[in-house]
Amino acid sequence: MKSFYHYLLKYRHPKPKDSISEFANQAYEDHSFPKTSTDYHEISSYLELNADYLHTMATFDEAWDQYESEVHGK
Repeated sequence: MKSFYHYLLKYRHPKPKDSISEFANQAYEDHSFPKTSTDYHEISSYLELNADYLHTMATFDEAWDQYESEVHGK
Protein backbone atom coordinates (compact mmCIF):
# COMPACT_ATOMS: atom_id res chain seq x y z
CA MET A 1 0.00 0.00 0.00
CA LYS A 2 1.32 3.44 -0.95
CA SER A 3 2.00 5.73 2.02
CA PHE A 4 0.43 9.17 2.15
CA TYR A 5 3.88 10.76 1.83
CA HIS A 6 4.69 8.88 -1.36
CA TYR A 7 1.28 9.78 -2.77
CA LEU A 8 1.82 13.44 -1.86
CA LEU A 9 5.15 13.60 -3.68
CA LYS A 10 3.38 13.44 -7.03
CA TYR A 11 2.23 17.02 -6.33
CA ARG A 12 5.77 18.41 -5.91
CA HIS A 13 6.42 21.22 -8.32
CA PRO A 14 9.32 23.69 -8.67
CA LYS A 15 6.80 26.51 -8.94
CA PRO A 16 3.90 25.45 -6.73
CA LYS A 17 0.60 26.30 -8.34
CA ASP A 18 -1.65 25.54 -5.37
CA SER A 19 -1.61 24.83 -1.64
CA ILE A 20 -1.22 21.06 -2.09
CA SER A 21 1.87 21.57 -4.26
CA GLU A 22 3.32 23.88 -1.60
CA PHE A 23 2.50 21.27 1.08
CA ALA A 24 4.17 18.52 -0.99
CA ASN A 25 7.31 20.60 -1.46
CA GLN A 26 7.53 21.36 2.25
CA ALA A 27 6.81 17.76 3.31
CA TYR A 28 9.64 16.65 1.03
CA GLU A 29 12.01 19.00 2.88
CA ASP A 30 10.74 17.78 6.29
CA HIS A 31 13.07 14.91 7.16
CA SER A 32 10.96 13.94 10.17
CA PHE A 33 7.70 13.57 8.23
CA PRO A 34 6.15 10.11 8.88
CA LYS A 35 7.06 8.83 5.43
CA THR A 36 5.73 5.29 5.76
CA SER A 37 2.44 6.09 7.48
CA THR A 38 -0.98 5.38 6.02
CA ASP A 39 -2.76 6.49 9.20
CA TYR A 40 -4.73 9.74 9.15
CA HIS A 41 -4.46 10.36 12.89
CA GLU A 42 -0.72 9.76 13.05
CA ILE A 43 -0.02 12.16 10.17
CA SER A 44 -2.56 14.73 11.37
CA SER A 45 -1.08 14.76 14.88
CA TYR A 46 2.42 15.09 13.48
CA LEU A 47 1.43 18.03 11.30
CA GLU A 48 -0.43 19.82 14.10
CA LEU A 49 2.56 19.55 16.43
CA ASN A 50 5.51 19.87 14.06
CA ALA A 51 4.66 21.35 10.68
CA ASP A 52 4.76 25.10 10.98
CA TYR A 53 4.98 25.20 7.18
CA LEU A 54 1.37 24.05 6.80
CA HIS A 55 -0.77 27.18 6.95
CA THR A 56 -4.05 25.34 7.44
CA MET A 57 -5.00 21.75 8.17
CA ALA A 58 -7.66 22.09 5.45
CA THR A 59 -4.84 21.60 2.92
CA PHE A 60 -3.91 18.29 4.56
CA ASP A 61 -7.57 17.25 4.69
CA GLU A 62 -8.03 17.98 1.00
CA ALA A 63 -4.87 16.03 0.09
CA TRP A 64 -5.94 13.17 2.38
CA ASP A 65 -9.37 12.97 0.72
CA GLN A 66 -7.70 12.72 -2.69
CA TYR A 67 -5.31 10.06 -1.33
CA GLU A 68 -8.21 8.03 0.04
CA SER A 69 -10.10 8.31 -3.22
CA GLU A 70 -7.23 7.48 -5.56
CA VAL A 71 -5.30 4.93 -3.50
CA HIS A 72 -8.05 3.24 -1.52
CA GLY A 73 -11.01 3.83 -3.79
CA LYS A 74 -13.09 5.42 -1.02
